[in-house]
Amino acid sequence: MTEQIFWVILSSASPVFELRAGIPLGVLVFHLNPFWVFIVAVLSNFLIVPFLILFLKHFSEFFMHRFYFFNRLLNYIFLKTRDHHAHKFEKWEHWALLGLVAIPLPFTGAWTGALAAFLFDIPMKRALAVIFLGLVIAGIIVSGLTVFGNGALIGVK
Repeated sequence: MTEQIFWVILSSASPVFELRAGIPLGVLVFHLNPFWVFIVAVLSNFLIVPFLILFLKHFSEFFMHRFYFFNRLLNYIFLKTRDHHAHKFEKWEHWALLGLVAIPLPFTGAWTGALAAFLFDIPMKRALAVIFLGLVIAGIIVSGLTVFGNGALIGVK
């Protein structure tokens, strides 16, 4: 059972799969309790976020101060991103970040939310709260689809 939980944690914390894979893996493949799989998947997906935001900040500062090329490149990326999307993000800041994390689609989730929070310079506490809420919503959606969707598929057979 510990090996199964390890795989749920690993898949939930990974940048590509996140809890969209961790929950179905735990419930459908390993036949674990959906409630506990939800808790483990959300927490393991969330625990990487503060480290990711801090890493992005320190990484960008380190390279911007040491290498002229990276300074120009990262400034260009920040200016272009903020210039194109700042008006939307200023108006819908929390809702945009929440939607980015809560909708369980490819290239959305906690990792993308952390990147967006970094790019738009959202304060850490606010970003963490919104990302956590988004993960809870995404976890509820994925858990519901996993539990009830699997039941519907079994009923069709």
